[in-house]
Amino acid sequence: MAERDYAAIARGYAEDVVAGDTLACRLVIQACQRHLDNLDRQQEDGYPFVFDPDAAARVCGFVELMPHTKGEWARRRETIVLEPWQVFIVASVFGWLRKADGLRRFRTAYIEVARKNGKSALSSPVGLYMLAADGEEGAEVFCGATTEKQAKIVFDVASQMAKRTPSYREAFGVEVFASNISVPATSSKFETVIGKPGDGDSPHLAIIDEYHEHASDEQYDTMLTGMGAREQPLMWIITTAGSDSAGPCYALRSDAVSMLQGTVQDDELFAVIYTLDGPVKDADGTETPGDDWTDPKVWIKANPNLGVSVKPSFIAARVREAVNSARKQNVVKTKHCNVWVSAATSWMNMEAWNRQADAPPIESHEGEPCWIGLDLASKVDVASAVKVFRRDVDGVEHIDLYGKHYLPEARVEDPDRRHYQGWAADGHLIATDGDIIDHQLIQDDLEADAEAYRVVTLGYDPWNATDLAVRLEQSGIDTLEVRQTVAYLSDAMKWFEALVLGGRLHHDGNPAMSWMVENVIAKSDPNDNVFPRKATADKKIDGAVAAIIALYVARRGGVESKSVYEERGLREL
Repeated sequence: MAERDYAAIARGYAEDVVAGDTLACRLVIQACQRHLDNLDRQQEDGYPFVFDPDAAARVCGFVELMPHTKGEWARRRETIVLEPWQVFIVASVFGWLRKADGLRRFRTAYIEVARKNGKSALSSPVGLYMLAADGEEGAEVFCGATTEKQAKIVFDVASQMAKRTPSYREAFGVEVFASNISVPATSSKFETVIGKPGDGDSPHLAIIDEYHEHASDEQYDTMLTGMGAREQPLMWIITTAGSDSAGPCYALRSDAVSMLQGTVQDDELFAVIYTLDGPVKDADGTETPGDDWTDPKVWIKANPNLGVSVKPSFIAARVREAVNSARKQNVVKTKHCNVWVSAATSWMNMEAWNRQADAPPIESHEGEPCWIGLDLASKVDVASAVKVFRRDVDGVEHIDLYGKHYLPEARVEDPDRRHYQGWAADGHLIATDGDIIDHQLIQDDLEADAEAYRVVTLGYDPWNATDLAVRLEQSGIDTLEVRQTVAYLSDAMKWFEALVLGGRLHHDGNPAMSWMVENVIAKSDPNDNVFPRKATADKKIDGAVAAIIALYVARRGGVESKSVYEERGLREL
């Protein structure tokens, strides 16, 4: 076979997906658009990454030297031929480099795809490459899982590939044993790991197969910690959807979705998620239905290898069996449609939210009526104060929204919360000294707001905020207790959503705020009331709750006041 231009194949795949010539879900479209956008930016002086076609070709070409080990291709003694979607993944992960030192850009690859799409046939040769061909002395490659059977799936395929490729063994001095694959000359090894790996391990590559089966992130965290001494380690996670929305896999998936949608920036994370599209609300508030899992036309969104390693007739048979069985439906949806069956979905249409990051500078509202929402849900985590201003645009009311978000410095520095550190460095998150929130700093900021704007009402969640509210009232700010119940929040939450969908709410683009809005899950009751919830404890929603409170007091109305400082003048301290 003639030498293939893998960089061109990867780009062509991305272009076809974005153009709609290759049917894909929104998340895959976003992953492809990211690649194309990055290619366009790589010549910019300040852009820190560059795509190296030779680096991409080196790994793609290596993978295609490996033989198939199962099915009709193995029977015909064929070697792997990467499909365009697989070239896109491998070329992206290994082709993007840092300009500063030439090392790989991506440290984590999150790949989510339905079963039978060749996950092992892709992971195993990547493991063999990182073991012997990446130029790493003492390389340690681990295939981690929750059970020995699962961990050995990728390892056994890699072992068979190595045994059937004498040129690989001879070129690198590779030895294949029952429990490991090794390169004695470089003291490198490829092994399985069940549960938590040893504290002395230092992975160059960690393959975590079917991450959705992990009840905790212990294995992931230990492997990640062990990578600290490596120059360009890689965490390779490849999985099918599951049902535990409180587990570590869904948490990582949520981070990946936030990155793909542009809510959070993570330049070291590569992610691609092949799934069916869920419902989405249009600008007028009507909901466009999601993909019908029984429709054969959409199966390719979750099964990019449909017609290659995945037989349409096989999925069709599973769907027919499942139509009248809720239990079987969940199996088909997770395993063959790659849909998380019990995972809650974000309340807000984040595409609409992100389009509305066009609020004018807050200084333009100086002296204007302002309503504030305050949420101090925890003394040791995020606290938020959100200001809203009402304005008329061609006879239609619009809302401008601005937030300040506070976090104790000790929490900002937590190594597991890299997004906090980036936001704090960019001024999107205010780090307060010590281990708990500095309420005095928040009070000072709110009193400064009252000097700059005509604060009509400040609404607050009484949890942890009563003392601060009393001090604010004493300083002349009109406050209102807004309890966290549907009676207070449901209508304001619905109004919030309608404003965004109608293009009438404009915000300042603060990524911390966007992340918290995205984390909100709408809990509903039989009376069609809604209430903001979060899926897991680490998915903070304080900024969104503060915004709902601000909208509640804004909609409730109130007499517009002059600045409290105009009323009584400045106090001397």
